[in-house]
Amino acid sequence: MPERLEVLVEGGKATPGAPLGPALGPLGVNIVKVVKDINDKTKSFEGMKVPVVLLIDAKTKEYTIEVGTPPVSALILKEIGVEKGSGEAGKTMIGSINLKQAIRIAGIKQDALQGKDLKRRVMEIVGTCVSMGVRVEGKAPKDALAEIKAGKYDKVLAG
Repeated sequence: MPERLEVLVEGGKATPGAPLGPALGPLGVNIVKVVKDINDKTKSFEGMKVPVVLLIDAKTKEYTIEVGTPPVSALILKEIGVEKGSGEAGKTMIGSINLKQAIRIAGIKQDALQGKDLKRRVMEIVGTCVSMGVRVEGKAPKDALAEIKAGKYDKVLAG
């Protein structure tokens, strides 16, 4: 049974320090090579925290790397170009995404979201915007959510 190690690393910038080094050391794998392989696989997520699962066979020292997708909140922050959400989401807005950006995020997170179709998945993304203080289409996210529910964007969300 392989050892399973789950870590959250910054895309393309994993280091042999904590949390990887101390966890990998006792397993006898080449830590520098593992870190390089993780960085190669996560470089497209630069600037975001990415969940990584390592499956390591302690006997053969072979390993596989499974890269997840960053949380929805990290993808939203990358789209608007800020580092963290609003501390006062109901009062202070930190930026705005458009529907096209919400659709792109829904596509990236498709397998992790609960929605059965694109419209419902986009509604999940907009719901995250509510708690982060991010406008959608220049509107308060709750207003944008109501418009999506009412069918205003059904033509765009049909595909």
